[in-house]
Amino acid sequence: MKKMITAICFLAIISGIGAQVETASPGYNSASIYLYSGTLAGSEQLKIKTYIWGQVKKPGLYIVPDNTDLITLISSAGGPTEEAKLAKVRIVRSTAEGEKIIFVDLKKYLKTGDYDLIPVLQPGDTVVISGTIFYAFTKIAEFLSDIAIIFSVYSTISGLQ
Repeated sequence: MKKMITAICFLAIISGIGAQVETASPGYNSASIYLYSGTLAGSEQLKIKTYIWGQVKKPGLYIVPDNTDLITLISSAGGPTEEAKLAKVRIVRSTAEGEKIIFVDLKKYLKTGDYDLIPVLQPGDTVVISGTIFYAFTKIAEFLSDIAIIFSVYSTISGLQ
């Protein structure tokens, strides 16, 4: 049993399974929801912090002008990946009543071009773009493949002794 646990730990380290450390970028104040970025064409410009997670090319924290819409944020994050489920994009927004979830159908926007479907972001919004069913199936298959490799290595190590 000890050998199996050692083999599993060894494979986990080699395959890169582990915690990732996130560092805050210097020069940004996490206590404020608005940031002042000076003037642009003679008018003051405020910026807000928004987050984008999931199936975009560059997920993370984005500091954007306070009138930024969802399409602009997704574009700033490199656009959606091929596995993105655009029919049900979620925006998690904090309100006085608590957390509110807004669903946006970007697929419908792309078909119709109706810009009224695209919301303007608010400070602290978190945009979540989930993966398609095929993406979920791929992840499950990868996991099962990793388990099979671990058991294969264990049986090989057990057979050598």
